[in-house]
This record gives sequence, structure tokens and C-alpha cells, in this order.
Amino acid sequence: MGYKKADDFLPKELVLLIQNYVDGDYIYIPRKKGNELSWGEKNGARKAIKNRNHDIYIKYNYGATKEQLAKEYHLSIKSIERIIYKHRE
Repeated sequence: MGYKKADDFLPKELVLLIQNYVDGDYIYIPRKKGNELSWGEKNGARKAIKNRNHDIYIKYNYGATKEQLAKEYHLSIKSIERIIYKHRE
């Protein structure tokens, strides 16, 4: 999420009206219903974690131990186990 200057894209009358309520402070305007993004969709984090988890599952199937994977990916053994069991489903 980035900040935008209201004067650059809102009508002057609307900016003056908003200033009656919020003068010089930051406000958050949520997305319209139906336009929401899930966590990690905008910056690619969701996809990166999905790819990482897939790599972990493949390496495990080719013989890597849970301990090796935990050390390589800086995760707990319990997290590695969750990833493996989730991919089996």
C-alpha cells in the first residue's frame, strides 16, 4: 500500500470536505467489497511461500531429512512436517 496525495486525484471540493473531518492526518480507505486481495497476493509473498513449500516437499521425497530441510530453510522441524503432510493431501 502506498500513500497518494489527495490533491493529485480527488476533486478540490472533496478534499475540502474531508479536511473538515481529518485535517493533515493519514486515513485509510478500504477497498470496495469484492476487490479485496488476500494476504501476499500483491507483493508475491503467497506465491513465494507456495513455491518454497513445493520445493521442500520435492526434496523430502528425494531423500532429504526433515532436519536437513529445517536447517536449509530456517524452519522448525514441526513446520517442515506440516508442509510435508499438507502437500500429501
